[in-house]
Amino acid sequence: MILANVRGRLRAQDFRLVALALARGDAVRREHYERLLLEQGPDRVLDERGLLEALLVLRSLVVPSPALFAYVAVRHTLLSAGVDDRELADYLAALVLEFGDHDRHSRIGRADDQTYHYLVDMVGELTGVDDTGERGFLLRVHLGNYSLWLAGLFPDYVEARRSRQGGPDLPYYDELGRQGYRLASEHRLAERFGVAEIYRAAAQRFPTLRVAFNRLSDRVFFPHVSTPEKILRNL
Repeated sequence: MILANVRGRLRAQDFRLVALALARGDAVRREHYERLLLEQGPDRVLDERGLLEALLVLRSLVVPSPALFAYVAVRHTLLSAGVDDRELADYLAALVLEFGDHDRHSRIGRADDQTYHYLVDMVGELTGVDDTGERGFLLRVHLGNYSLWLAGLFPDYVEARRSRQGGPDLPYYDELGRQGYRLASEHRLAERFGVAEIYRAAAQRFPTLRVAFNRLSDRVFFPHVSTPEKILRNL
């Protein structure tokens, strides 16, 4: 299962790159950020205003690791949306990394044989599984994760499918995603794995998170794609 562990994957070279990016070629500024890292810890520097922009324009032989870029991109996008929750940002960065790996987004676990491409299929299976069992828990989590992944990072795909095939709209994903996280937060295994509070926060803020992910998609992942829906989102 996905855990909030991206910050824990960061290494010394990641923080050296952060200082380098923020310094923008100024040796005095680089020394300042390296000192901040030592004195106040990585969270202080990872939250530094302008870090995402600095990583995006970095011109160096060294590039950000996937973990560093994912965490900074998600954390700063959420901060811009008024969501100051490091654990939630850490979890959602892990979600982006995990679901970006091949077809992981369609499975409740890496080794699971069943694939899901429609929310209604997950909801349907939830009615027939043991509420207290592990599969029921993972299905609830996946309902939240998949809703945010698809409607958050691929809103144009959702809108195109709605207009051409009569598929569900973004508020539909908001509602089912919120329900998935809420039900997952109430499951006994959520407390056991220490993720209940993260799921509760995601459920409470789901529409805000989805809109924040729309901005992340537009700005970072698909900056050169232009659609009528994207233009309307950014008015």
